[in-house]
Amino acid sequence: MAGSASVSGLASGLDTATIINQLMQLEAAPQTRLKTRVQTEQTKVTALQSLNTKLAALATKATDLAKASTWTASTATSSNASIAVTTSAAASPTRLAVTVTSVAKTHQLGFADAAALTDQVTGASTTVRIDRFDGSPLDIDTGDGTLQGLVNAINDADNATGLHATAIKTTGGYRLLVESTATGAAQDFDLTASDGSALLGGATVRAGADATIDLGAGITVSSTTNTFTDLVPGVTLSLAADTAVGATGTVDVQRDANKMSTAVSDLVTAMNAILTEIDKDTAYVSGSNTGGVLSGDAGVRNLRSSILGTVFSQAGTTLSSVGISTTRDGTLTFDATTFATAYAADPAGTAARFTSVTDGFATRVAKAADAASDPIDGSVTTSITGRKTGIDRLQSSIDDWDRRLELRRTTLERQYTALETALSQMNSQSSWLSSQLSSLSSSSSSSS
Repeated sequence: MAGSASVSGLASGLDTATIINQLMQLEAAPQTRLKTRVQTEQTKVTALQSLNTKLAALATKATDLAKASTWTASTATSSNASIAVTTSAAASPTRLAVTVTSVAKTHQLGFADAAALTDQVTGASTTVRIDRFDGSPLDIDTGDGTLQGLVNAINDADNATGLHATAIKTTGGYRLLVESTATGAAQDFDLTASDGSALLGGATVRAGADATIDLGAGITVSSTTNTFTDLVPGVTLSLAADTAVGATGTVDVQRDANKMSTAVSDLVTAMNAILTEIDKDTAYVSGSNTGGVLSGDAGVRNLRSSILGTVFSQAGTTLSSVGISTTRDGTLTFDATTFATAYAADPAGTAARFTSVTDGFATRVAKAADAASDPIDGSVTTSITGRKTGIDRLQSSIDDWDRRLELRRTTLERQYTALETALSQMNSQSSWLSSQLSSLSSSSSSSS
């Protein structure tokens, strides 16, 4: 509404619009201070939210590292590329000497006679019989009794034969190859005409086989596939299909020291990021009399002490023996070599330094980070909530000032408009009186 007075300075010669704007600036000074406070508080909230996000991430990292299951991570190697090894969390350090005595194979039938794809090959009936030697043969209809019809019927998923048929072109025509889709000795089958007579001159059999390995000391293990699941708890071996019988290899399962070193290093890095951010936000430069956005926040300073204090156990010992130490500037360092040495010498003891429910380093860090970042009652969370509530109150006061200042401007504009009107009337009266006096003077001069 600035400058809305319609008679600004017409009678008085004063720039009443400017005068009103200047008076309003004085009137608005308290509101301006409130707006500055809102901006300051919003900046602090943003800083606290950034800090809280990092604390929540730290709590997650520390919680994971505090779990005993995390420290069971292992890595496995095999000296023979044909003997693959994988591990799960249940794996423990072990070494196995493996000799392959057989690999898993499908059961195959290769029929002797060649025929054209359109030749009738199923005998007097268009039905053929698959016998798995379990007393429940499966009869399937080939449709037209041709070689192609037989192949299609065997491969039809609706027939659920568990077999795969292929017509292979040779110099004399197509020969039929049928094999089980699964491997193992138990996959044996026979394929005949419906009356039990041989098809296509009979078949040469390559029997299905289980995979077997020899682990020494009279221990052999078999599998219907080339995979030996949980050969020992958490350790699975897989043989390549072309693995030669008699192939040997050494499988070695060790604690994954590199993975654990990386996890500890990541935790230290996350802690240092928080400590550095707190230092930046709470810094105070005496020479320039300026400070960080959270300068003077005792709660944040206490949080820093809490995070850094986790390197000291309840017994007062430090973590230098596992590679973690403090620096002169109040941050942490991690020595991967020292950690690797400690972990190799005593995996369980090293893990306990981090996972102990009562005094483990990762446990202490998780508690400290969670106490600050908990979404309900974390110290930083409640500080953010409190400051947001304060901002809402300040904003309400600013809104009240908007209404108050609007009324004040209206009052000033009315007052100055009334002043201009009164001065205009007085100027008009003055002009009238002047004209009347001038007339009287003129009349008096004429009569004399």
